[in-house]
Formats: sequence, C-alpha cells, structure tokens
Amino acid sequence: MTRNDYLLGFDVGSSSVKASLVNALTGECVADAFFPEKEAPITALKAGWAEQDPEMWWTNAKLALSKIMKSSGVTGNLIKAIGISYQMHGLVCVDKELNVLRPSIIWCDSRAVPYGEKAFATLGKEQCLSHFLNSPGNFTASKLAWVKENEPELFDRIYKIMLPGDYIAMKLSGEVNTTISGLSEGIMWDFKDKCPASILLEHYGFPTSVIADIVPTFSVQSRVSKSAAAETGLSEGTPISYRAGDQPNNALSLNVFNPGEIASTAGTSGVVYGVLGEVNYDVKSRVNTFAHVNYTKDVDRLGVLLCINGTGILNAWVHRNIVQELTYPQMNDLASKAPIGSDGVMIIPFGNGAERVLENKDTGCSVHGINFNKHSKEHIVRAAQEGIVFSFCYGMEIMRQMGMDIKKIHAGKANMFLSPIFRDTLAGVSGSTIELYDTDGAAGAAKGAGIGCGIYADHNEAFSSLKKLAVIDPDENKRKDYLEAYSRWLELLNKSVNC
Repeated sequence: MTRNDYLLGFDVGSSSVKASLVNALTGECVADAFFPEKEAPITALKAGWAEQDPEMWWTNAKLALSKIMKSSGVTGNLIKAIGISYQMHGLVCVDKELNVLRPSIIWCDSRAVPYGEKAFATLGKEQCLSHFLNSPGNFTASKLAWVKENEPELFDRIYKIMLPGDYIAMKLSGEVNTTISGLSEGIMWDFKDKCPASILLEHYGFPTSVIADIVPTFSVQSRVSKSAAAETGLSEGTPISYRAGDQPNNALSLNVFNPGEIASTAGTSGVVYGVLGEVNYDVKSRVNTFAHVNYTKDVDRLGVLLCINGTGILNAWVHRNIVQELTYPQMNDLASKAPIGSDGVMIIPFGNGAERVLENKDTGCSVHGINFNKHSKEHIVRAAQEGIVFSFCYGMEIMRQMGMDIKKIHAGKANMFLSPIFRDTLAGVSGSTIELYDTDGAAGAAKGAGIGCGIYADHNEAFSSLKKLAVIDPDENKRKDYLEAYSRWLELLNKSVNC
C-alpha cells in the first residue's frame, strides 16, 4: 500500500448516487460527488408504488465517478478496489442477456404488503420468525411475488433477480452475484438452515435458479470488465470487493462490528442499528433482523434494525411552526432553558405514519401536560427532542430483550446529533456512551473494499483513521432525572397505544 493507492466507494440511494475516493494509506477522503444534484425521479404509477430505472443509477454512478476522477487527478490505474453501498430491499430483474426487464420496485414501494402478509399467515409466525427472523412483509421476495402474479409473461423471462447494489456490480463486471447479507434483507436467507430460504421460495413458486451466486461480503467478488473500463475510465481487472445495504454499510462506516455496538442516524426519520451476537428475533416483529456485514455461516453477527418515522421531521415541524425565527442552534439553546423532563410537558413523536415498533399502530403525534401559566416555547422544543430520544430508547429496550448488551452508540455528527440536548438525553436514558464521527456511506464502502481485497488486515486497520469528533458519556448525577422523565413518557405512550 502506497500513498498513491486509492479506494472507490459508491452509495446508490434513491435520491442520488454518491462516489467517494479514499486514500488507502491515510484513510482520507480526497474527493466526493453525487448525481443528480436535484433528487432523482421516482415513478409512482399508482398510489403506494415507487419505481426507478436501474440504468439511471448506472448513469449517475458514472457521472459522479467522472467528476471525482477529474477533480482529484486520480486515474483508473491508481484505484485498487471498489465497494458499493445501496438502497435496501429493491428488486431488479434481468434476462439471460442481462437486460433489465422492468423498472426496479424500490424500498418505499408498498404494493407487496398483502403478499407478505399472506405468506406470514400461511407459513405461520413461528416458522417465518425462526427461519427468516422477520415477516416476509414488503421485502424483495414479496415484491417478486407481485411480479409473478401481475406480470406472468415477464416473470417467465427472469434469469436472475438482484438488489440495487448487485446491479451496479453487474454493470461494472458483467457478472451476477449477491451476498448473504443482501439475501437476508430480501427475506431470502434461512438463518436456521443457513442457506437460501427455500421455504419461502417454494411458497411463492420461485425457481431457486433466480437467486444469484453467493459471494462473501468481503472478497474479490468480481472485477471490472473491459467494456466497463472503457465506459468509466477505471482499469480492467480492478476488484469489486465489498457491497452492503445502506444501513449495514452505515454501521460499517462507523466501525460497528461487535455485539452490543450501535450505529444510529437521526435525520427525517431515525434508525438504530445494533449488532447481535446470536440468532434471535423479536416475537412481535417490531424490529427487523438481517445478516450484518461480518455474518458468516460460522459466525453469527446480526444487524437489528429499528426505524422510527417521526424523528427529525418532528423537530423540523416545531422549528417551522413554533420557533421559525430561530436557527437550529438557537433552537437548541432555547430548549436548554427548560429542565430535564420539560417540567411535565411530553410529546409522543409518531406523527409520520404507522410505526413498526408499535406493531404498525398509527398513534399520531400528541402534546401532553401543557400548563398555560408556566410553560412556553422552550418546554415544547425540549419535549419534542426528548420524545424523539425516548422513542429510540423504547426500541432499544426491544433489542435488549433480544439479548443485546448495548454499551456504545456510534453516530455521524449530523442532524439531531448536533443537538446537545438530544445527545445528553440519549446517553442519560440509555446509559450508553455516544461517539460522534466524521464519515459517510460512500467513504465507508471504499474502506470496506479495502478490507475485501486484503489492503487492510481487518476493520480495525481500515477504520484506524476514522475521525472521532466527540464523546458523550452518561451524566450519572442527572441519570435519575432522565430515567424518571422517560418513565413518565413510557406510561403515557402505553396509554396512547392501548386506548
């Protein structure tokens, strides 16, 4: 490894494709770019549908790559490996000539819900959860079931199905393959029998041949083809040596690999993604469980995924409607004037649709405990942030019930994690240390590629240069106050859910 060796990472989102170029020796991101600069189009021919053209992802990947190669001066021969992160749960179908047969049904498309629900009822809760760790739900296998029933002629022409990241790897290499982690996010991996989920495939009537060849997450999965090299400026033979869905990859980017470690994001919606060291599931299916990037048939490393819809969107709503005259930092300063627990004001934050963590109940957002004689804006602003944190902690309790010993939370210093109140409350209630880092998904994928091709011995070496920006330890002197506030909120939530 020299100072002139570089690693390339792609992050294929539904809004854009980002490319990052990382110096393999220093770990520094030397260039990044994304395309399009405005959000990529999503086609919705009917309510609840969401489709994108996979060729658009490939075009945007090439445009982003061209920009970073031009801005950095790095030529294709200096790029030693490629990693790919991608939007999870999408369905890409190709024929024997590797031509795309239809637009991809992406993660936020809900047409497959009835198919997953029927499979769950027919196969039985115990069999589904013990083998797949999830309900078939609205995931990739159920999306394919929709295609089979509604587009039978097209279904008969399917040679292989892929996830979005598999498709980009195919365009780079001409080879079709996938990973165990990828299959698990589509509910097509059997954790009990440690093989593709034949029980579900047989139920849906899928031939096992549609499953792409399985390659390890960290490995030389394929190499850049001659034709792709001509299209992109990359060198023929460059290894593609890592891929993962965006949430497992976000955890990798934050160096989260071990049982009990947590990766969290808190943008419009919020995610808590924790690593479990044994096969287990939530009997109420309130969280999703997938194979983490370092899962193998011999070593159980599972990613337990909690998603909260009503997080940053609530904070933005409060800003827009209650304290619009303030900046977000000023809004945080205002909230700090209210005491822990917001002097009895409590907010249930679930105002962005049904929440899986509440067993798909839609409680809405509600504000409680306002006294017109003593409460003001600061109490509402703080109560909103506390309500978001409490919803995270509610989900983390489910993770603990599954056997996860949560010790540390890793996050990027962005969005809600910019708020001291949010950070301190989360540390105070969870009892966990929070570490904030400077990283992103495309740069993480690049370092994952470095592990996969052997440039780095392991993840500790790959992420030794990861910049830790702040550490927030639980304040033991205030922990009792945080826990009491959470207890009052939890009692209120239970009343709201059960009423």
